[in-house]
Amino acid sequence: MRDIEDEVRRARRARLLAEGGASEYADPAVYASVEALLRRALDQHTLLLPDLISGDDEWRLATHLRLTSHRPLAGRLIVWIKRRVLLPMMRWLFDYTLENFRRQQRLNHLLISCVEALAIDNAQLREELRRQQGADRR
Repeated sequence: MRDIEDEVRRARRARLLAEGGASEYADPAVYASVEALLRRALDQHTLLLPDLISGDDEWRLATHLRLTSHRPLAGRLIVWIKRRVLLPMMRWLFDYTLENFRRQQRLNHLLISCVEALAIDNAQLREELRRQQGADRR
């Protein structure tokens, strides 16, 4: 199984290089490091950044459709017309865009996970550097 994974990894790296991907991927160690970071980011489910942004709802794409009206008397009639006439006519557009919204949500999650993983690595490297500098001063 490990051999198959290695072969898939080599083929993916070769394809990326052939299609004009980053020239740094020519180094298998760099490619493996980037792939490990991205895999770790994909597996990360709970993120700090969205919590700092003011909670989960702030960064998630809203895909639900809420039909309302600000008019007190005619509002119910307007909402009824929207639901019975306009909504069925626009259903195809909603179905078409919903999958795009899901893909965008997945990409957003991946990018936020990568930023967080890089921030963790940066913090660990800074702490290690601080410890080494403290040891050198003694």
